[in-house]
Amino acid sequence: MENNVQIPLLSDPTVETGYVEKKSPFVSLTKFILKTVIWMLFISWVAITFLLPAEFSNAIVRKWLNVSSGTIFGITGSFFLLFSGPILIIAFLSVAYLILSEEVEFTKNKNSRYPSFRLSTYPVIVDGPFGVVSAAEFIGIFLFVIYVLWAVYAYTVRTVSNISDQLSFKEQSLFFLEFMGLRFGSIGIYCLAFLFLPIARGSVLLRLVDIPFEHATRYHVWLGHLTMGLFTIHGLLYVVAWSIEGQLIQKLIEWRDIGIANLPGVISLLAGLLMWVTSLPPVRKINFELFFYTHQLYIVFVVFLALHVGDFIFCISAGGIFLFMLDRFLRFCQSRKVVEVISAKCLPCGTVELVLSKPPNMRYNALSFVFLQVRELSWLQWHPFSVSSSPLDGKYHMSILIKVLGQWTAKLRASILNTSETVPGNQPLKHHKLTTSVEGPYGHEVPYHLMYENIVLVAGGIGISPFLAILSDILHRVRDGKPCLPRNILIIWAVKKSTELPLLSTIDNESICPSFSNKLNLETRIYVTRESEPSLEEGIVQLTPTSSLCPASNSCAMSCLVGTGDKVWSGLYLISSTVGFIILMALLEIFYINPFGIYKWWYKGFLLLACMAVGILLFGGAVVGLWHLMDTQVSAKEGYEDNGIKGERAKNDATISHEDSRMDNRASLTSIEYGTRPDFKEIFGSLSKCWGHVDVGVISCGPPSLVATVAEEIRSNNMRRERDHPIFHFHSHSFEL
Repeated sequence: MENNVQIPLLSDPTVETGYVEKKSPFVSLTKFILKTVIWMLFISWVAITFLLPAEFSNAIVRKWLNVSSGTIFGITGSFFLLFSGPILIIAFLSVAYLILSEEVEFTKNKNSRYPSFRLSTYPVIVDGPFGVVSAAEFIGIFLFVIYVLWAVYAYTVRTVSNISDQLSFKEQSLFFLEFMGLRFGSIGIYCLAFLFLPIARGSVLLRLVDIPFEHATRYHVWLGHLTMGLFTIHGLLYVVAWSIEGQLIQKLIEWRDIGIANLPGVISLLAGLLMWVTSLPPVRKINFELFFYTHQLYIVFVVFLALHVGDFIFCISAGGIFLFMLDRFLRFCQSRKVVEVISAKCLPCGTVELVLSKPPNMRYNALSFVFLQVRELSWLQWHPFSVSSSPLDGKYHMSILIKVLGQWTAKLRASILNTSETVPGNQPLKHHKLTTSVEGPYGHEVPYHLMYENIVLVAGGIGISPFLAILSDILHRVRDGKPCLPRNILIIWAVKKSTELPLLSTIDNESICPSFSNKLNLETRIYVTRESEPSLEEGIVQLTPTSSLCPASNSCAMSCLVGTGDKVWSGLYLISSTVGFIILMALLEIFYINPFGIYKWWYKGFLLLACMAVGILLFGGAVVGLWHLMDTQVSAKEGYEDNGIKGERAKNDATISHEDSRMDNRASLTSIEYGTRPDFKEIFGSLSKCWGHVDVGVISCGPPSLVATVAEEIRSNNMRRERDHPIFHFHSHSFEL
């Protein structure tokens, strides 16, 4: 089975691989205008926040409030339009931009693009508390740090300048502590405006910048540390000041009608601290369930924050929270549907493969992932898994590979094995099905793995799962003549033991694309790190127990109610919910707040949050209902006969000899080394000499140490590269969310 080919394969120069976008001049012009307006709004929004600590900026804001607060919405509307309005307008424009982008067609072009560096794919920091950080991410971190330092400096100078010399030292200290506590809280509120944006999984904003949720989660973590750090300092400064005054308990339980209500702030801060502590890596690794359950306290955190600061101050961060609420409600609607498991089996290495039923009109990319709930194991826990199938594998099914790493996955494997043992043969299990629900799929808006002619896929263990989807996707596209740049593919896979090798058998290259080697240069290098020599059983693939091989019904497929789904319906859902929220706020001001003289800050903050929720529930819910009916009708018209499911059944019922032939076929393209790890310096060095001056996409998926090693070698190669060497572009695909 071993093939000691160490020189990476070269591209066939006779194959045309370049593709460019073909679109009408009107579409191009419209997209350019939309993008320009979006950038102008975003820069203006950030500039307002960045410059607010300055005295002149405060004067401008006060003039804006004087001019705009005469409407029925009052000062609340002025604050909302200034701080939350831009991000919602950007979301509206993003919908139009994404719809226009859907009209793009591809045509072949013989002229390949000149290789160049990109900020988003150039690793700058490869180790440390932030993990691997690209140049673009480093700029973002730098700007946030500069903002916080600048704001603290500006507020400190203003506070010191306002301290009267006639006050005693104690009074001056109290003034400084309370004023700086207030300012640290305001800085935290501004950071909170960004905190919820990355975790809106199907947000149009993430789709616009093509940042998948798995990457955006890192930004949420970074912003969470920063925001909670600022809020903690905010609370501590007040605690110290109140302790000096001797009024700590009285101040902590104080609940004002006009001004800041202290007790809701204490409750909100305690909820935030509990989420913060349990989200730290040591705690999360030891007890993921504790992290998961305590993080649901975000509801307490947000609600009591609104009661703490009141309506108009809460408007500073309301835009991001509103977009998160939109996404959360849509996820709730999608997750209510039970999804049928077409096939469930346990591979010899202990990995579980599930094949889920999906509707034919659900779109996703090869690097997508889903959140899975199995009700027999837990009604509350949702776990993320990479999709291991290509969207071209079949219209009605989707596969995922699950590595047994914790209690939940161990229970899942045991449930499948126990179910298989209770049923004779491979008969359909009508009374022993797994009751599952799915959220997603989520992933990149554009399949970037198709944009490189040369790709290096580096996997560790179960990290091979998304690369199986990539490989299948490329093979299908090459066979069907669809737009697909990749022609040179090098797979580097590090595993602990050879029992994991059968994972490669879940995809049959020859059956997907006969004679693919004539059209695609594919090389696989496997490194078995904890075995010094091949085992006697290597190459023998055992039959795997199957829990279900039932034909799926259309009513049991995944729901299409996902933010990354239909762009028109997603846009209508966003717009209708926002309009509904504004209408409710107007009705509330006209018929309740103004006539009855409602003045309590905390109560008006609660009413604002309630209008956001009810607007989404009523107006957005109506659109979601129509969306669901439309998708149901579309699925019914297309019928439900999928050869992919039949192929899946044939694959699960395959004989040992058939599996052996597939392994033998793959052996001619694969080299296996035992007792060693990949030498990335040697690998990338040989690639630099053989592939020449081209763009090379490197995608890494595996343990953080592996990802960091790959990023470090890419950075080193790019820094010392010669003129005729490749430019390596780093991408990572995380399976730890």
